[in-house]
Amino acid sequence: MKSDKKIVIIGGGPTGIGAAYRLNSIGYKNWCLYEKENQYGGLSATIEDEYGFLWDFGGHVSFSHYDYYDKYVEEVLKDDVYKHDRESWVRYIDAWVPYPFQNNLRYLNKEDQLKCINGLLDLEKSNCESFEDWIYGVFGEGIAEKFMIPYNFKVWATPANLMSDNWIKERVSVIDIKRAIKNIILETDDLGWGPNNKFSFPKYGGTGEIFNKGMKRIGKNQHKNKTLKRIEVNKKLVYFSDGSSDNYNKLISTIPLDSLVKMIDDVPKKILEKSEELVHNSVYVIGIGIKKKIETSKCWVYFPEKDTPFYRLTFFHNYSNNNVPGGDTEQYSSLMLEVSYSEYKQVDKSKVIDDCIEALARNKIIGESDKDKIVSRQIYDLPYAYPVPTLKREGALGKIQKYLMDNDIYSRGRFGGWKYEVGNMDHSFMQGVESVERILKNKDESIYNY
Repeated sequence: MKSDKKIVIIGGGPTGIGAAYRLNSIGYKNWCLYEKENQYGGLSATIEDEYGFLWDFGGHVSFSHYDYYDKYVEEVLKDDVYKHDRESWVRYIDAWVPYPFQNNLRYLNKEDQLKCINGLLDLEKSNCESFEDWIYGVFGEGIAEKFMIPYNFKVWATPANLMSDNWIKERVSVIDIKRAIKNIILETDDLGWGPNNKFSFPKYGGTGEIFNKGMKRIGKNQHKNKTLKRIEVNKKLVYFSDGSSDNYNKLISTIPLDSLVKMIDDVPKKILEKSEELVHNSVYVIGIGIKKKIETSKCWVYFPEKDTPFYRLTFFHNYSNNNVPGGDTEQYSSLMLEVSYSEYKQVDKSKVIDDCIEALARNKIIGESDKDKIVSRQIYDLPYAYPVPTLKREGALGKIQKYLMDNDIYSRGRFGGWKYEVGNMDHSFMQGVESVERILKNKDESIYNY
């Protein structure tokens, strides 16, 4: 293929690697990828700690909406993959409720069941101006206050009345009143909802292996430890912290959109102001490695209660035995916890590991005596974790992305595009692929719109 346009990719996470993989697969030569870290994967990277435990940057699982991404994963992992049926739960007071909570109300005490059903029966149509309105309008007061409002605040660290409802789609299971009542009376479990009810996971290397292996197969046009500092859009030059620079005709950026705008020389004030309207949360990923076999088939558990600091617990040893030292799940278990924070939800980093361990014991995940069997205590700070779909997001994205596209900058990915609803690994990878297709063939993008 004629390679007259110089394409520079900033970021070696799923989006950047999707773009690089596509360019390489069609034989395009004139491109280069820069990654600021010493490994690939971005928010989908994996760390091995000093004790031999592997930790992902959050509870990632691999499931896909796209054949192209599936073929990529099959190509890089081959048979080195485990297939799992999802087993996820909600820890509600002292009960274990199968996920989704709203479909399995029979596990609640009778008083809470009644409140949830009465809330559904009392639903009235009303104008929906926020995510909070949507929650109350779809689930009623009972489910909203027992689960949806407290849990979503723990995840997003943002009040639901500041969030829009235009991102939801397949992200939240809605409810059928007759079905909810039937499940209570007939004591039926309702477990199959969602695109991730079956998922895969690499046998070796954690989630990051999907992307490290991909870049190894490409094997060229890539540079690690290169941190972007400045962009001259008029001259189409990018500058890095080590003093080097590169020119481009088209730039694919996957760094956080608000950070990107601040790096552009002489960016218009109105664009800078719009970028300041974008909101994100942050997350501490906490890894607890224990020299003990924890007997459970659970994959992950959601925690809506205030007295538990983490919103999700992942039994990471159940994804792959190689996530623990020596692959020995007879001796070791790994628990991965996620705690969000923001200006609305303050967390003391110096105490959060101890607080999480106490909550694990209080929720009977581990026993009091198991605290002495903990061999690894890790904390990884993700300053950018979830791009929050606020009420102002769409207006800000429209202005910012138009300016960037007018200057041949394609800002895509979980934080490059700032759309959580298309921010999974498969979505992000395919945003990179589709950016290349738009640049080289002028094809419309189907995943990312603004």
